[in-house]
Amino acid sequence: MEKYTEVRWHGRAQQGIVTAAKLLGETALTEGKYVQAFPEFGPERMGAPVRSYNRLSDEPIRVHCSVTSPNVVIIVDITLIAVLEADPALPSTTSGTDGDAVFLVNTQHSAERLRGELGVGDSVKVYTLDASQISLDTIGRQMPNTPMLGALAKATGLVNIDGLIDNFRDNYSKKYDEKVIAGNIEAMKRGYAEVKGE
Repeated sequence: MEKYTEVRWHGRAQQGIVTAAKLLGETALTEGKYVQAFPEFGPERMGAPVRSYNRLSDEPIRVHCSVTSPNVVIIVDITLIAVLEADPALPSTTSGTDGDAVFLVNTQHSAERLRGELGVGDSVKVYTLDASQISLDTIGRQMPNTPMLGALAKATGLVNIDGLIDNFRDNYSKKYDEKVIAGNIEAMKRGYAEVKGE
């Protein structure tokens, strides 16, 4: 039976979750894993809810569908917890998770408070990070995807933070100037250092 780790990202259009899932996949690939990284969205406007997914494995991945039972859930916009819970047409942030799930949430609130908001049991690991503030400090705008990647590396060990940084630099140094690259790398490092969990 195949064994892989599934990651589901929840964010809004233009928050960079598609890019984050792609960078996670590319980093895992360079670290010797088999990977999938793919978004799920339509013609969304800026601010619309968006999902993106990853699968990572030590063996070839033979399944090709949306992630419905994620091991890791990353919530880049905390307002989506209530928005998705209120809309029966959309899967909630907790749908498909079990008692071994890991949640990583962009928020100023504590992991204990988030556990209550999510309605998850004590066996579920909940990590929090103020990725919005970190991105404002390091990049100069709210782009919480890179701090969340750093936090993901620390909270789960799925990829190495140095691998994320190297892949980010390799993939984006021709597209962005050095100030933007340096700011995003600092955001990843701070995400890694500042994530808190229980």
